[in-house]
Amino acid sequence: MFLVVLTYTQPLAIVDLHLPAHRAFLERGYEAGVFLLSGRREPREGGIILASASSEAPLRELLATDPFQIHGVARYTLIRFTPTMASALLQPLLDA
Repeated sequence: MFLVVLTYTQPLAIVDLHLPAHRAFLERGYEAGVFLLSGRREPREGGIILASASSEAPLRELLATDPFQIHGVARYTLIRFTPTMASALLQPLLDA
Protein backbone atom coordinates (compact mmCIF):
# COMPACT_ATOMS: atom_id res chain seq x y z
CA MET A 1 0.00 0.00 0.00
CA PHE A 2 1.25 3.49 -0.81
CA LEU A 3 0.37 6.98 0.23
CA VAL A 4 1.09 9.24 -2.74
CA VAL A 5 1.58 12.87 -1.75
CA LEU A 6 1.29 15.38 -4.61
CA THR A 7 2.75 18.84 -4.16
CA TYR A 8 1.91 21.49 -6.71
CA THR A 9 4.90 23.07 -8.44
CA GLN A 10 2.88 25.61 -10.44
CA PRO A 11 0.33 28.30 -9.51
CA LEU A 12 -3.26 27.11 -9.01
CA ALA A 13 -4.35 28.80 -12.25
CA ILE A 14 -2.07 26.39 -14.16
CA VAL A 15 -3.06 23.43 -11.98
CA ASP A 16 -6.72 24.12 -12.76
CA LEU A 17 -6.02 24.02 -16.51
CA HIS A 18 -4.90 20.39 -16.16
CA LEU A 19 -7.48 19.34 -13.54
CA PRO A 20 -10.03 17.73 -15.94
CA ALA A 21 -7.32 15.55 -17.51
CA HIS A 22 -5.94 14.70 -14.04
CA ARG A 23 -9.41 13.61 -12.90
CA ALA A 24 -9.73 11.38 -15.98
CA PHE A 25 -6.35 9.87 -15.03
CA LEU A 26 -7.65 9.23 -11.50
CA GLU A 27 -10.75 7.52 -12.87
CA ARG A 28 -8.53 5.15 -14.89
CA GLY A 29 -6.56 4.38 -11.72
CA TYR A 30 -9.78 3.55 -9.86
CA GLU A 31 -11.02 1.38 -12.73
CA ALA A 32 -7.72 -0.52 -12.66
CA GLY A 33 -8.16 -1.15 -8.93
CA VAL A 34 -4.96 0.71 -8.04
CA PHE A 35 -6.41 3.86 -6.49
CA LEU A 36 -8.50 3.45 -3.35
CA LEU A 37 -9.02 7.02 -2.15
CA SER A 38 -7.96 10.47 -3.30
CA GLY A 39 -8.52 14.14 -2.62
CA ARG A 40 -6.96 17.54 -2.36
CA ARG A 41 -4.81 18.67 0.50
CA GLU A 42 -5.94 21.52 2.74
CA PRO A 43 -4.71 24.12 2.27
CA ARG A 44 -4.79 23.49 -1.47
CA GLU A 45 -1.09 22.73 -2.00
CA GLY A 46 -1.51 19.37 -3.71
CA GLY A 47 -3.33 16.11 -3.21
CA ILE A 48 -3.26 12.66 -1.67
CA ILE A 49 -3.84 9.27 -3.29
CA LEU A 50 -4.10 6.01 -1.37
CA ALA A 51 -2.89 3.34 -3.79
CA SER A 52 -2.66 -0.43 -3.73
CA ALA A 53 0.36 -1.68 -5.66
CA SER A 54 2.65 -4.68 -5.30
CA SER A 55 5.76 -2.52 -5.63
CA GLU A 56 6.85 1.03 -6.34
CA ALA A 57 7.85 0.48 -9.98
CA PRO A 58 4.39 -0.19 -11.47
CA LEU A 59 2.90 2.64 -9.43
CA ARG A 60 5.55 5.06 -10.70
CA GLU A 61 4.80 3.88 -14.26
CA LEU A 62 1.14 4.69 -13.75
CA LEU A 63 1.90 8.06 -12.16
CA ALA A 64 4.10 8.94 -15.13
CA THR A 65 0.91 9.04 -17.23
CA ASP A 66 -0.72 11.64 -14.97
CA PRO A 67 -1.15 14.93 -16.85
CA PHE A 68 0.03 16.71 -13.70
CA GLN A 69 3.37 14.91 -14.04
CA ILE A 70 3.54 15.15 -17.83
CA HIS A 71 3.11 18.93 -17.66
CA GLY A 72 5.27 19.48 -14.57
CA VAL A 73 2.36 20.65 -12.43
CA ALA A 74 3.12 18.47 -9.39
CA ARG A 75 5.87 16.41 -7.81
CA TYR A 76 5.18 13.11 -6.11
CA THR A 77 6.34 11.56 -2.86
CA LEU A 78 5.57 7.87 -2.37
CA ILE A 79 5.32 6.48 1.15
CA ARG A 80 5.03 2.70 1.34
CA PHE A 81 3.32 1.23 4.36
CA THR A 82 1.77 -1.99 5.57
CA PRO A 83 -1.66 -1.41 7.08
CA THR A 84 -2.18 -3.43 10.24
CA MET A 85 -5.35 -1.87 11.67
CA ALA A 86 -8.48 -0.44 10.07
CA SER A 87 -12.00 0.63 10.89
CA ALA A 88 -14.73 -1.88 10.09
CA LEU A 89 -15.47 0.08 6.92
CA LEU A 90 -11.89 -0.37 5.65
CA GLN A 91 -11.32 -3.89 6.99
CA PRO A 92 -11.49 -5.42 3.48
CA LEU A 93 -8.24 -3.61 2.68
CA LEU A 94 -6.47 -5.62 5.37
CA ASP A 95 -8.03 -8.85 4.20
CA ALA A 96 -6.89 -8.41 0.60
